[in-house]
Amino acid sequence: MIRITCTSCQKPLSLDETKLPAKEVTFPCPVCKTKLVVDRRTLGADGATAPVTQAPRVEEPDDDDDLGSKAFIVGADNPSIRHAAKLIGFVPIHFPTPEQARDRFMQEFPHVVLLNPAQMTPPPLEGMHPILTLAPIDRRRSFFILFSDNLRSLDGNAAFLYGVNLVVALKDIAAFPQIYKDAIAAHERFYAMMNAITRSGQPAPLV
Repeated sequence: MIRITCTSCQKPLSLDETKLPAKEVTFPCPVCKTKLVVDRRTLGADGATAPVTQAPRVEEPDDDDDLGSKAFIVGADNPSIRHAAKLIGFVPIHFPTPEQARDRFMQEFPHVVLLNPAQMTPPPLEGMHPILTLAPIDRRRSFFILFSDNLRSLDGNAAFLYGVNLVVALKDIAAFPQIYKDAIAAHERFYAMMNAITRSGQPAPLV
């Protein structure tokens, strides 16, 4: 057996080298689904440890998960945010730039987009402009969450000003599953009411 470690979640893995072809092989980490690359031809003489790299994300196939099972993390990568995404049932996929996230967004419309800007600025959040300026019909396909050290969790005014559905302070990330559950429930109630009003032809209430 050969031993490798996932480059993303650091999970130790064991592979049967006798089943590896003499070429580069790509496979998903069973924990975080990051695509890993192992080449049997580069194994050491003892075959104890295999060099492993992470496959380019642009080549990542989508066959392993349903489209709605992914959460996009846009901006600075953060292990705590990755873990928070997993706790609410999604596979985290990191995009360093909002341009990359926007391109992928238009292909599969993830349920959740987690924004973690490297630097917070007053609204509008210029660094996230490409992903925050999607057409309204596309924006409504996902739930946008902004993480920040400088904002208060569940601050509705900040969420409105930054153009997101929910604001979460990083210090509250341990409580994120409950915060998310409550916010999603409120979000769904709001849109259920709006859809009912639209179908009835009555004017929408002023807010």
